[in-house]
Formats: sequence, structure tokens, C-alpha cells
Amino acid sequence: MIATSKQLFERAQRSIPGGVNSPVRAFKSVGGTPVFMKRAKGAYLYDADDNAYIDYIASWGPMILGHAYEPVVEAIREYAAYSTSFGAPTELEIEMAELIISMAPNMDLIRMVSSGTEACMSAVRLARGYTGRNKIIKFEGNYHGHADSFLVKAGSGVATFNIQTVPGVTAGVANDTLNAPYNNLEAVKQLVAENKGEVAAIIIEPVAGNMGCILPAPGFLEGLRKVCDEENIVFIFDEVMTGFRLGAGGAQEKLSIDADLVTYGKVIGAGMPVGAFGGRKEIMQHIAPLGNVYQAGTLSGNPIAMIAGFTLLKELKNNPGIYDELAAKTKYLGDGMEAHLKSKGTPYRINRLGSMISVHYADHDIVDFDSASKANIPLFNKLFHHMLDNGVYLPPSAYESWFLNNALSYADLDKTIEVFASFEHA
Repeated sequence: MIATSKQLFERAQRSIPGGVNSPVRAFKSVGGTPVFMKRAKGAYLYDADDNAYIDYIASWGPMILGHAYEPVVEAIREYAAYSTSFGAPTELEIEMAELIISMAPNMDLIRMVSSGTEACMSAVRLARGYTGRNKIIKFEGNYHGHADSFLVKAGSGVATFNIQTVPGVTAGVANDTLNAPYNNLEAVKQLVAENKGEVAAIIIEPVAGNMGCILPAPGFLEGLRKVCDEENIVFIFDEVMTGFRLGAGGAQEKLSIDADLVTYGKVIGAGMPVGAFGGRKEIMQHIAPLGNVYQAGTLSGNPIAMIAGFTLLKELKNNPGIYDELAAKTKYLGDGMEAHLKSKGTPYRINRLGSMISVHYADHDIVDFDSASKANIPLFNKLFHHMLDNGVYLPPSAYESWFLNNALSYADLDKTIEVFASFEHA
């Protein structure tokens, strides 16, 4: 029963647009009433009616070691007593920057901000200021936050709500935003040729998580790197999802590809609102106050966000075996679901890498937004409610990756596979 959630949703709609503060939470894609959460611990969420759910969202990625991870909670308690904000620099910001630089490849300087959207927006502005060019190339179905230029043919929530032309985004912004299909190198080369000397940056999710989990095809990222080198284009990795989730060095390390700028969020805040962008000194020194590309934020480097993220990242750096454990659990879950789907003869594709995974009801490979959108999404929506009714909380959209956390036990995974197997899948 989620009676209290229903009451809360009715109440929320009287004061909050759509009753939620981020659109996918409204369950509009999958139908039904959104579940209002009250608390969480480890691998479990507890709703307003005290129903328990095995969690496969992990707050959309950051709770990589589980909810209410005690070292993080204790660090927040301690630092909150000093003040929740200073509006002035702290030593903790330096320690956080040094820790990230020690873990991430190709990182000379890093600037803290307050969200992944802000990080991506700032990285693109920096690329434009550095190159003196205006146009960017992004990929259909990639989601880089809700800044204007990123909402042109974006994935995730925009795809979930079937909004491909967003009111409020000007024609000028749209004209400077060039889109290519994900995993299509030739399309990128053609855009670069048609806009010779005008492209400031190529921004990409190196492993897509906003149209399901979609891996880069062999040679795709390497090809983009070559194009950027030849045309003096800034190559930006949006690692808001993948950073410190796929490995201690993120997707750059996992896939052995160097980016010029990288954006972060989610894991680096351990659930607190935080983002960051960084990269080569040659580019980063154009940010104010070193250079003329302006970026600022009152709460950037907030001490509570910094200590939460610092505590989590230090644990991940000191215990890299966590990533092997997460990958093993993700494989176990994927293999269990696959065995059942094979036995039923249901068309499917399961994509996964590290602790990211997604299930698509399709008889074709899921390699880009077009192929993801041609999967049987109504069937996924039915799966979502079946899992929810049986105590398993999946992302409420077929266009979202699932995120595992290391608090999940194999008993939790077995329960999840059991519930999955009890679904009709047809």
C-alpha cells in the first residue's frame, strides 16, 4: 500500500509543478503515483508508508556504497557544526581538488560547482572562450543537464516526456548545437566538415546512461579523439554519471581515452548537491580569475558537500576492489535476468558496464537513441510496476540506466531475479 504517497502527491501538486521537483519522478512515463520516500539505509529505500524497496537507482548514481553510509553521515554531522556555508575559501576545497586530481587522468586544475548541469554548462562556455568558436556537437539521447543548448534532442527526462523541441530554447542556441547519432563517427566527421573551423567542442557521455546504459562502439571514442586533435576541438567527457562509478579514474581510465575537459557530479558529492569541471591547465587557466571566461557560484565548494564527497572518494581510492565487487554483482544480476529471458524466448538486450545496467525488450542491439526508442517501452513500464509492487525500485523510465550500490547483498540480487522471473515478459 502507498496510501500516504498518494495523499502526498495530491498535496504536492497544489504547490509544486507536477508535484515533483524533477520531472521523471512524476511517474508520467510509467504511469501511476510516484512513491514518496521517507528514509533509506544501505541497499533499501523506505517510503512514507514504511514499505521497503531494494534500490536500483542509488539516487541516480551517487550512493555507490549504499544509503546513509556511516563515515559520510558522521563527517557531515561534524562539519555542519562548523557552519553550513562560509562564502569564503576553505582548506577542505583544496583537499578535495587534490584528491580528484590524484584519481582522475589528465586533470591539472578543477573548479567545484553545485550541480552536474552547471558543470557541463561551464565546460562548454570555457571551450567556446578558449577556441573563440560558438558551435558544439552533442549526441542524440545524451543528457548533459537542462542548460538550453543541451536540451536539443536530449535523452533521459526529455526523451521520457517525448519533448524534442523545448519551448524557451532560442533558435540561435539550437543553431549552434549540432547533433549526431551516438556511436556514429561518420556523422560527426560530416558535421565537422560542414562547419569547418566553427566547432568549439564535442561533448559526450563516454558511456551513455540517459537512454539506458549504452556502451561506445569499438573505435568510436578513439575516432572522436582523433577528430578533435586534427580540428583543434575541445573534447569534453560528461562523467557526471560515470565519474568515480565505473572506476577510481572514471570512464577515461576504464576506456583508456583522454579527454580535454571532464565534468563530474553525483558520486563526488555522496548525495549532496555538487558538480565539478576540470582538465588541462592550458584550457582551465582561461577561467576567471585566471582568465576572462566568467564562472561563479555562491555555494561552490560548499563545506558540507565537500566533506561528504571527500569522505566517499577517499574510501573509493583506498579500496579499489569495491569496483570489482560492484561489477561482479552487476554481472550476477544480468546473468540471472538473462537466463530467465532466454528460457521464455522473450526478445531482449541487456547492456552493462561496471555497476551500470539496463534491460531493453528488443530484438535489435541498443546502440543509440533511435534503437533505444524502438524497444518495447510499454512492456518495460509494466515490468516497472511489477517490480515496484514486489519491493524492487527501478528507474521509472525505460530511458535510464540502473545503478547498483555495493550495499546490495547476493540475497538482494536473488530476490530481484526472483521477482523479475515472476513477470510475464510478454
